[in-house]
Amino acid sequence: MKRIGMLTSGGDCQALNTAMRGVAKTMMNSAQDVEIYGFLDGYKGLIYGNFRIMQNSDFSGILTKGGTILGTSRTPFKLIREPDENGLDKVEAMKQNYYKLKLDCLVILGGNGTHKTANLLREEGLNVVTLPKTIDNDLWGTDMTFGFQSAVNIATNAIDCIHTTASSHGRVFIVEVMGHKVGWLTLNAGIAGGADIILLPEIPYDINKIVEAIQARNARGSHFTILAVAEGAISKEDAKLSKKEYKEKMKNYKYPSVSYEIAEQIQKRTGIEVRVTVPGHTQRGGSPCPYDRVFASRLGSEAGKLILDGEYGFMVGIRNREIVKVPLEEVAGKLKMVDPDASIIQEAKMLGISFGD
Repeated sequence: MKRIGMLTSGGDCQALNTAMRGVAKTMMNSAQDVEIYGFLDGYKGLIYGNFRIMQNSDFSGILTKGGTILGTSRTPFKLIREPDENGLDKVEAMKQNYYKLKLDCLVILGGNGTHKTANLLREEGLNVVTLPKTIDNDLWGTDMTFGFQSAVNIATNAIDCIHTTASSHGRVFIVEVMGHKVGWLTLNAGIAGGADIILLPEIPYDINKIVEAIQARNARGSHFTILAVAEGAISKEDAKLSKKEYKEKMKNYKYPSVSYEIAEQIQKRTGIEVRVTVPGHTQRGGSPCPYDRVFASRLGSEAGKLILDGEYGFMVGIRNREIVKVPLEEVAGKLKMVDPDASIIQEAKMLGISFGD
């Protein structure tokens, strides 16, 4: 009998259910008896012992379903060693629940913070296998994360829809794209959606260069401009600040986000009307695209095989289109950033896209 625990942690995204289905079906179709304990609402479920025993039927009909059937929550890694409001040792509680249920392995689906905690549990002696979930595509050790391609589709559609109104009114439009500290989502959606200017956290922008790009388009007879702006985009001036100085500055920040600051600066310098569109959490919602359904199914299947073979301590990822296992200690705490010198950036610049640098 194989007993495995399963949880989804951090922000939700498309194909979480698909990946869990892949794990479950692979294990249930094996010759071994399997019990799957689904922990509710992420690490909270493991900490407080909130779970349900999953049946085969729980994994039926969820291939195309967005969100997560187990629920999720954020349990910040920096607070994981701190006792809860009742003095409970969270790490010790997770270990005790693992041993109480006589689990052979934990299957954990999540992003960067989730993987830090997963690696901590591995260091504490628990058997862990993880799957790379995030629309940000910023997990180290894998070329792709599931949820990313679905989010690219949604963000691209938002930019597509803006084109008609931007061209009709001759305005500048900013579409703010998710991605936290990295620009993979903005970069791909920006290129796919035909954005004229793409601003990424990895390439600090110069507002003068942005204005120049807009004015150059106007001079060529293109009387509208679309900017794809990452939520973590940063100016060259702010990028020079220390973390402490930047945090101090942000205490008095008057804008809802960086996109609104850029919009105000453009409008003041050019006199052109600027509108900001924020697709927000729609980028994490809805049904997974076909790519993510296939990809997450493959990851889940390989994770199930690792568990059946008794191989633990790995994240299942993809490199050069092949599914691979990556040691957790190599993944935890690392971000996969966009390289400003990457070929995709150079190719986008050859297409005439400005990165504000």
